Amino acid sequence: MDEKQVLDRFQRQKIATIEQLEQWLNCSAMTVRRRLKAWRSFTSINQNGRYYTLPQVPVFDPSGLWRYQRVLFSKHGNLKQTVVAMITRSSKGLSAVEIARLVDLAPNSSFISRITYGLGVQREKYQGRFVYFSERPEIYSLQKYALASSRQGAGMPTDQEAVMILVELLKHPGIGIEELAARVSKPSQWVEPQAVRAFLELHDLVKKTSDTRR
Repeated sequence: MDEKQVLDRFQRQKIATIEQLEQWLNCSAMTVRRRLKAWRSFTSINQNGRYYTLPQVPVFDPSGLWRYQRVLFSKHGNLKQTVVAMITRSSKGLSAVEIARLVDLAPNSSFISRITYGLGVQREKYQGRFVYFSERPEIYSLQKYALASSRQGAGMPTDQEAVMILVELLKHPGIGIEELAARVSKPSQWVEPQAVRAFLELHDLVKKTSDTRR
């Protein structure tokens, strides 16, 4: 196929790998990479960066993300640039669990801390969980104020508790909030049902439980 035919096929298929483009163009991987650069293509931020798409294909959401099937692309650049941009643009900062949910990462705060190190982002412990904020003083002040205002008295779960809530919810779809709270509680630290509800409501997951009562 000539380049025009390849571009037409690429656009119709929406995403492609280096291997597919090698076959279509009948050339080496190095040549494919040069073409992708010339076409200003986007590289996926998950799936080990295996997939590419043309700039006219994605319809990015307000967060700057576009998902096709299970492949995620970002208008902000690579994974590091995307996480930093989302933290900086957030109104209240983002927790590790919130970041993980947005960009398909395991909710591991140490990993997120490593990829954001030295990139204009800071983290602080807030109500038992790490929250990531912009280092820019004017943005940080607004984020911290908004977070304090929105969570005053909410009693949100810690990051570890949030992960346990998500795991139990996957294992037991339709579980009641009271039972869910009991399952993630420890003898030394009880998790209040109100905190579980606040977390589920934040992530629009209340409908997946059988207990929707206040």
